[in-house]
Amino acid sequence: MGHCCSKDEPAVDNIEVITSVKHPTPPRAASEAVATPPPQMTSGFSSSFPASPFQSPLPAGVRPSPSPASTPGRKFRWPFPPPSPAKPIMAIMRRRGLGKQQPKEGPIPEEGGGEGGEARERVADGAGAGDLGLDKSFGYPNNLAAKYELGKELGRGHFGHTCWAKGKKGEVKGQPVAVKIISKAKMTTALSIEDVRREVKILKALSGHSNTIKFYDAFEDENNVYVVMELCEGGELLDRILSRGGRYTEEDAKTIVVQILNVVAYCHLQGVVHRDLKPENFLFTSRDEDAPLRIIDFGLSDFVRPDEHLNDIVGSAYYVAPEVLRRSYNLEADMWSIGVIIYILLCGSRPFWARTESGIFRSVLRSDPNFDDSPWPNVSPEAKDFVQRLLNKDHRKRMTAAQALSHPWLRDSNQAMPLDIFIFKMVKSYICATSFKRAALKALAKAIPEDELVYLRTQFSLLEPKNGSVSLDNFRVALAKHVTDAMKESRVPDILNLVRLVYLSC
Repeated sequence: MGHCCSKDEPAVDNIEVITSVKHPTPPRAASEAVATPPPQMTSGFSSSFPASPFQSPLPAGVRPSPSPASTPGRKFRWPFPPPSPAKPIMAIMRRRGLGKQQPKEGPIPEEGGGEGGEARERVADGAGAGDLGLDKSFGYPNNLAAKYELGKELGRGHFGHTCWAKGKKGEVKGQPVAVKIISKAKMTTALSIEDVRREVKILKALSGHSNTIKFYDAFEDENNVYVVMELCEGGELLDRILSRGGRYTEEDAKTIVVQILNVVAYCHLQGVVHRDLKPENFLFTSRDEDAPLRIIDFGLSDFVRPDEHLNDIVGSAYYVAPEVLRRSYNLEADMWSIGVIIYILLCGSRPFWARTESGIFRSVLRSDPNFDDSPWPNVSPEAKDFVQRLLNKDHRKRMTAAQALSHPWLRDSNQAMPLDIFIFKMVKSYICATSFKRAALKALAKAIPEDELVYLRTQFSLLEPKNGSVSLDNFRVALAKHVTDAMKESRVPDILNLVRLVYLSC
């Protein structure tokens, strides 16, 4: 979740003028994930990492991460600092007419609490001054107890908790599931209520993909919203990295990367930007080495068309893209985060590091990743090029998820390339181009690298051309094959109408 709360603020290039993040984190419990049918809870589990209030509900025997808010530093080359503490957001509430006047917030602290956490703010427990009169009815059924038997608590977060449960009837009869319980008392603004509603919409719409955590049901009562999901028992991707000594071999990394790219390409085609991609938000369905990966936590996700931009700063500091900090970004921000994940997979350290949030942001904006130190000299040139093309600070030159799947490093994975929403943006740009620019593009087409030609030929074939050409009808049919409620909500098909209008006006 995470709607823009300061869209009137100008874009900035200087990190010193970025003030404390002013975006309320949506009501969310501990990760959707994740644990085996629960043993009796002990005090040892509940206090396993007292420095953070956000516990990770992992299976028995799998060590929890110190915080789901930031990648920890166990066995990594440079230790990860603890996550940022919660910061008040009364200034935002005041702007929305929901709270009392508060002093102006200062800049992100260089020392102390502002270390390595998420680039977003958490609503303080007492920030409910403006929730009177809010409609907290979601229209979900209220018969959770008739369909599911709740078990022990698996983990607790700021806005609720996650419980193990078992289905009583239907397709999940006798099957263990995870139930995310979100407290309505923590929904103190209309924005936070809408965030919960949007998270459920996105989760439900994307649930059909093989690498998205499965959504089963949503319920509510007077006090809570209940989201019933698949129970993943294999733990976080982060824990797998650490169990392998801090990094993956190239061949093993490819298996992980292909799954991440496939599901992110699907999200982007549907007009959904995740905005919080990190190893903690990918879970394995079981402890088997070849267990499938699932993407989780759409709490910060939003709907966006490829020709639109978002400007609220959300995400986790180590994985946030430069354009997010400059408050103008689109789907490419997710690809930057994937680049950071793959960098960690291959070398066991982060490409951008500092001991404070502002220091991390400054590094993201100004520094280049290190590809000189070990083990990078022993990493293949193709893998290195792959990561560099994802960590390009110019988002226009960054690969899309579909383009990344056609990169030489992954070509032997024999993955079917998905339709890329970026193609629609390219067509619109070409139609708008002057005759001189079109001629220049035709000349430049003869110098396109082979991997890009593979990508373009595949995308062209996915549009099912007739007599060697495509029309708007080809685009409509191609989109219709993949349409979900998320695509309708994000108004992705509207881009075809824009292309048609542009074509008629040229």
